[in-house]
Amino acid sequence: MKIILLRAGGGVVTEVYNGDMAKNIQEKILKYNVVFQPESEGGYTVIVPTLRGCVTYGKTLDEAREMAIDAIGGFMECLKEDGEEIPTDEKSVVSVIGFRASNFAAV
Repeated sequence: MKIILLRAGGGVVTEVYNGDMAKNIQEKILKYNVVFQPESEGGYTVIVPTLRGCVTYGKTLDEAREMAIDAIGGFMECLKEDGEEIPTDEKSVVSVIGFRASNFAAV
């Protein structure tokens, strides 16, 4: 029997076979920025900018997060099956940019 333990934050995976043998390996954890856009009718549309076309929806923020995890996993499986490179957000910078609303008000 094989048991895999993930340590949060470290990306260290411990594999234990029958409780006898343990081996530590370093596994890369892919992380993605996601945008949760509240919808006027309720719920959240979720967009993963790095994975172009990866969009989902959830009725609550928690459901939207779960849907995002499923969507990202499915999207990456498709990329893998098609032999395409899996993009990452490793070098992305997320920022909020503000504009004065009065500059864009109707005259």
